[in-house]
Amino acid sequence: MNPLLDFSGLPRFAEFKPDCVTPAVDELLAANRALVDRLAADPREPGWDTFVQPLEDANERLYRAWGQVSHMNAVMNSPALREVYNGNLPRISQYGTEISQHEGLFRKYKALRASAGFATLGAARQRIVDNRLRDFRLGGAELPEERKQRFKALSERLAELSSRFSDNVLDATNAWAHVVTDGAQLAGIPADVLDAAREAAQADGREGWKFTLHMPSYLPVMQYAEHRPLRETLYRAYVTRASEFGDPKLDNTAVIAEILALRHELAALLGFDSYARVSLEPKMARSPDQVADFLRDLSARARPHALRDLADLRDFALERLGLAKLESWDMPFASEKLRQARYAFSEQEVKQYFPEDRVVRGMFQVVETLYGLHIEADTAPLWHPDVRFFRICDGEGRLVGQFYLDLFARSSKRGGAWMDDAMARRRVVSGIQTPVAYLNCNFSPPQGGRPALFTHEEVITLFHEFGHGLHHLLTRAEDLAVSGINGVEWDAVELPSQFMENFCWEWAVLAGMTRHVDSGEPLPRPLYDKLIAAKNFQSGLQMLRQVEFALFDMLLHDGRSEPSAEAVLEVLRQVREEVAVVVPPPWNRFPHSFSHIFAGGYAAGYYSYKWAEVLSADAYALFEENGVLDATTGQRFWREVLAVGGSRPALESFKAFRGREPSIDALLRHNGMVAA
Repeated sequence: MNPLLDFSGLPRFAEFKPDCVTPAVDELLAANRALVDRLAADPREPGWDTFVQPLEDANERLYRAWGQVSHMNAVMNSPALREVYNGNLPRISQYGTEISQHEGLFRKYKALRASAGFATLGAARQRIVDNRLRDFRLGGAELPEERKQRFKALSERLAELSSRFSDNVLDATNAWAHVVTDGAQLAGIPADVLDAAREAAQADGREGWKFTLHMPSYLPVMQYAEHRPLRETLYRAYVTRASEFGDPKLDNTAVIAEILALRHELAALLGFDSYARVSLEPKMARSPDQVADFLRDLSARARPHALRDLADLRDFALERLGLAKLESWDMPFASEKLRQARYAFSEQEVKQYFPEDRVVRGMFQVVETLYGLHIEADTAPLWHPDVRFFRICDGEGRLVGQFYLDLFARSSKRGGAWMDDAMARRRVVSGIQTPVAYLNCNFSPPQGGRPALFTHEEVITLFHEFGHGLHHLLTRAEDLAVSGINGVEWDAVELPSQFMENFCWEWAVLAGMTRHVDSGEPLPRPLYDKLIAAKNFQSGLQMLRQVEFALFDMLLHDGRSEPSAEAVLEVLRQVREEVAVVVPPPWNRFPHSFSHIFAGGYAAGYYSYKWAEVLSADAYALFEENGVLDATTGQRFWREVLAVGGSRPALESFKAFRGREPSIDALLRHNGMVAA
């Protein structure tokens, strides 16, 4: 059997081959279209069991199979897989557009909504029906036929362009390398980074040290290399990836312009004045102006702190580092030096206390304590030897969910960190289908027989992605469309992930999840105190940076600028003029690798990180009041936030947990912007 057509259990990754993809897609699309025709022609009044459930079942099979293909394309990219993925992506997009515009299905959902049977459905299923009707309207179901065809063409082309954008960033990242043969240029770079760079050069049959634009190689050079030209070389290559300054075949300039033009046209077809308004329809925020006001308010609150951060850094760079002008490639280096001088520790020093095994086990212990669960190693077919697999059981030993953990960077894997779902929790004929998640990061792999070591920032990243995973895995919803993160407003999806980050700062957590890689000693309390003292180091600069990205994204999609490469850079210039205190060089091409909005789901939605951070900080404040590892509060968070998934509005879930509307106070306090 084609492994992509086996839905009896976990994905059969050991048997996955690119030539499995097209036959599976052929069969599933044909079966689904035949079912859609039967359902649309059924003369009976539509009911959940006779109409909604069969359609949900069929679509789950299709997207579960395609999800494996998308996942493998992201973590084990190859020319053969990329070709078959890009060849079938338009077909999947076309089917999605067909369903979202299908007049027969639309009529059936409207009839179900108007029927007496609707009142007998539970609140979750009523919400699913209402969401489906909204999605039909956003999918062009109410358009005349000629406009429907144009809408389909736009949707398919946008899917192709997003994939090309992502491919270009990955290829441009992989294509660039810099080999250093003069050891004098390597002063300050940590030994483990140099070991990895030497191994990389040797693998290419070269002498010296090979540095790349992958984060485990790039970031330590920017933070620690004393040789300023080396930092400038890597910085210039990194911020001009996939732009006109590199390989023309990998230039995202035209891709960005076309994406923006097509999004604007798609919005106009639906009767919206901007793509931003389309994007906000299923979100908590109600208008682009509301989002912009929220971001500008954050900017105003953060700006005095950011100006102080920058002044401190410039003074330090001049007096201690001899840098009369602080360039962009000096910022991480000078910041790390200032951190060390001010707090008497370095990220590299802290990193020695965070070996992979201890961190992962410590993270699991937090979850086990809060929710009364047990997490243990499990077995499953894997796609790479580095991948591990785990199961989560409740206090009675019943299976709650399972997840894959793929922590390390490699050339076949796209950058960043993300969670995705392999299977969602739902009720099927045989009982409950337990959820399965993918958790992916890009950390430095083990070197020279030593375990992988994580920076504290990487530990935070791991907790963040596990928070997404728990949102997916701990749901109690039994209908696919509201299970886990499904149906959750996009600007609330980051609540559980950002919430988990807070535990990375707690002594009660870190004391039990650290061990020095050589001595075996836990993190010393004095070093922890320094870490806490430095927690809000440059928090003003960091907040303004996120506001800059989010405001750029929203203004880019609000319909007021032309969809051209020049206009994109002009919008970015104006945003930086308004909110930034650090302005990169004019040749910086940040938009060309801004995958969140051009190849991910965050177009006119990047503000969600800050929006949800208000919710997550305020939610965590209740743990601070009751005890950060308080199981009673943990059970309440599980019950009111994680368990309900998208079965009710996110704001209702928050208020059910917190007992009131969200407040920005905790976010400002956590960032050191108000008195404790």
